[in-house]
Amino acid sequence: MKLNYSKRMDGIKASEIRELLKLTQQPEIISFAGGLPAPELFPVEEIKEMSMKVLEDMGTKALQYGPTEGYDPLREKIAKRMKKYGVDTDMKNILITSGSQQGLDFTGKIFLDKDDVVLCESPSYLGALNAFKAYEPKFIEIPTDDDGMNVEELEKVLKTTDNVKVLYVIPDFQNPSGRTWSVERRKKVIELANKYNLPIVEDNPYGELRFEGEMPPSIKSFDTEGRVIFLGTFSKTLCPGFRLGWTCADYEVLNKYILIKQGADLQASTFSQMILDRFLTEYDLDEHIEKIKSVYSKRRDLMIKTMREEFPEDIEFTVPEGGLFTWVTLPESINARDLATKCIEKKVAFVPGGSFYPNGGNENTLRINYSNMDEERIVIGVKRLAESIKEMI
Repeated sequence: MKLNYSKRMDGIKASEIRELLKLTQQPEIISFAGGLPAPELFPVEEIKEMSMKVLEDMGTKALQYGPTEGYDPLREKIAKRMKKYGVDTDMKNILITSGSQQGLDFTGKIFLDKDDVVLCESPSYLGALNAFKAYEPKFIEIPTDDDGMNVEELEKVLKTTDNVKVLYVIPDFQNPSGRTWSVERRKKVIELANKYNLPIVEDNPYGELRFEGEMPPSIKSFDTEGRVIFLGTFSKTLCPGFRLGWTCADYEVLNKYILIKQGADLQASTFSQMILDRFLTEYDLDEHIEKIKSVYSKRRDLMIKTMREEFPEDIEFTVPEGGLFTWVTLPESINARDLATKCIEKKVAFVPGGSFYPNGGNENTLRINYSNMDEERIVIGVKRLAESIKEMI
């Protein structure tokens, strides 16, 4: 059967990460591929208790439709939580979404027409690139270093490029590189956005997972003109199965997201929102996050230590201060996709880095995750990865 699909479907391909995750469902595979939280840290019993209380106390409301904007008590809690990011806001500036990924898709619908330009870090989050590609934009990658986006290069592009519609950034423990922007870069990017009338989408799934040092203020905290759209999520700090995230923006902008959500799915799950709100009322999320950080920091330390011991000396990798990932740069002679095939044979998986560059190239890079495997499997997996690299060299 041959159906006539829209032309935009020609540019949409399966997520390389999602395809890899299908493969890594095999229990013998040591997977560094996904950005998966550690399932043993999910507060299963607490959520079970909260689910029962919600059903007992508010069962008919929990199973009913709710407002598109989200459950008001949860929106209020999120607005207060935004103070951690240096943002003083209130409920009217919060929209509950089905994960922050939905906020990315809505961004494309709201801002992008065919051949409009999206500016992004180089490399950048594959899930965002795939969300935007549905709307057929062009991507311009801005070089990054250990302090974040190169603002001189950013301004050169803004001066010389028409139809720039969105700047997409992940300034805290960036996916995939693990890097965090300096405060100076954050301020300068806001200055440029104001100068060139540019909206910024600040994606922040990992900011609270900081293992050391002080949490820097968000880019949104420096926003005086209402041009920063902040995307947050509970997927990394509590559990991804709820599929609950949020968009924080100036109400004039947020209203566009609300209208789009009405056409997409009407609302996020009422039941999930009420369970989450009850959890935030009766339990300390910050205490839970400290437990997560304690585990992840040990796993990061062990992964970095093993990489230093096992990798050839000319292999470079980032040492993130938090988040879920480290980023590896191989000699240019090694294609990470070929390496991935070899590693699968050794029952270890990672994500080749080329997918994180919307305009291609950089096939000698890869992303590895340290949050989802236990300590023993981290050591075994890194050793297998190192063996494969040495064989290719």
